[in-house]
Amino acid sequence: MKRIVADISTSPSAKPAGSLRHAYRVLALTSIAVFLVSLDLSIVVVAKRTIDEELGGGSLLTWVFSAYAIAYAAALLTAGRFADVFGRKRSFLRGVLWFSFGSLLCGFAPTTWFLVLARVVQAFGGAQLSPASLALVLPEFPVEKRTQAIAIWGATGGLAAALGPSIGGILVDTLGWRSLFFLNIPFTLVTVIIGQRLLKESRDPNAQRKVDYPSAALGFSGVALVVLGISQSEVWGWLDGGTLGALALGLALCAAFILRCRSAANPILDLSLFRLRFVVAANVAGVLFSMGFIGMWLLNTFWLQAVWGYSVALSGLATMPGPTSAAFVAPFAGKYADRFGHSRVLFVGACLLGIGTFGLNATIPDSPQYVTHYLPWMIITGVGVGLSISTLSSSATAFLKPVQFAMGSALNNTFRQVGTALGAALSLAIAAPALARIEVARRAGEDVLDISKAEIHGAWAMNGAIYMLAGVAMLLIFKRPTDAQMADARG
Repeated sequence: MKRIVADISTSPSAKPAGSLRHAYRVLALTSIAVFLVSLDLSIVVVAKRTIDEELGGGSLLTWVFSAYAIAYAAALLTAGRFADVFGRKRSFLRGVLWFSFGSLLCGFAPTTWFLVLARVVQAFGGAQLSPASLALVLPEFPVEKRTQAIAIWGATGGLAAALGPSIGGILVDTLGWRSLFFLNIPFTLVTVIIGQRLLKESRDPNAQRKVDYPSAALGFSGVALVVLGISQSEVWGWLDGGTLGALALGLALCAAFILRCRSAANPILDLSLFRLRFVVAANVAGVLFSMGFIGMWLLNTFWLQAVWGYSVALSGLATMPGPTSAAFVAPFAGKYADRFGHSRVLFVGACLLGIGTFGLNATIPDSPQYVTHYLPWMIITGVGVGLSISTLSSSATAFLKPVQFAMGSALNNTFRQVGTALGAALSLAIAAPALARIEVARRAGEDVLDISKAEIHGAWAMNGAIYMLAGVAMLLIFKRPTDAQMADARG
């Protein structure tokens, strides 16, 4: 395949070594914050039972996870535009402070309701800092280096989400569930202190210092209702009036949001992004990847704990080879994407994920056989995650104009959050009968080995197929940036 970028040594946008050293410092600093935000998407799931024992709340506890996911997804698009208009550094540091404040509230939460509201504060902070962080990183790198930089940035978030159960299980068992939130405080404070000196302010020079608030309200409400309907479908039921009403109203508001963005002078979302094939491909594949990733993770964790009888901490440690493999491979994914093409690298990653999921589904026994029947598939899927997650982020943003960095990142993250909600809902809905049978047997003290788990295997197979579909979609839709688009990306 013909290479689309020139050698960095001859590039007109090449930067001296000192500038690149500063660029990598910016990348490291912003990645810390992104790691914490992604970690908090999954880390609390393992603490549900422990929180229930102290605070109570029962079914309300599902909102400790759902409220964060809904608020985070809903606020991303608006946050991306605010960062472009009012300043990326300002948005990033404000987001870190809000996230830190929300974490503090979560750690001291006296009731479940208080904890849910504190999680919303956390999510708003995370939504502010996420798109701003990438928009701060990309201008520091020449366009030829951006794919590799985004590979590291994207891998940080993906690694955090995968490590959530492992880190969460260990902390809950050793220090209690409140430590999950207090863990964030020292890292966020250091990020703010260093960020004040290290980061450079930037914004869209063509943007007026105002935001179209009607489109912000429509976009926020529409995405929130769509994610609400999807995430609560497993509790309410797909045909429940609340689910259907939330989805219908959310989609209607999203349609109104798009119409508003077509006519507004300062729209929240630049619809011209959808004319870029590499952006469309990354977002379509990103939805599918996120669906398969969250579904596989939920089912794997449930199997280890409910069927094999692993403790929370042990099940977390058992998943570690997957994130470790991803962390090892992801930094190199950018080089592979530059050399062989983003679509091909993503396709290989998606195939490895599909093979790993299908293989696990076909061979996993009811009694623990970790080394021979679980570990190999975790390594394969980990390599797949490492190739996929960073490639998705870089293909969505690396070739955008500098003024579109925050908005493009926010758009990609929004699509992936919707995919996460949809994947969790579908996997749990399909596996629900088997999950219920196993739970009843466990409470009765019965052996779960002879209980049918066909629905769980069906959900695993669905996730494997979704992974494959993500790879095919990337191959069919992705089109490498033109010379003109590369020139625009250089600014």
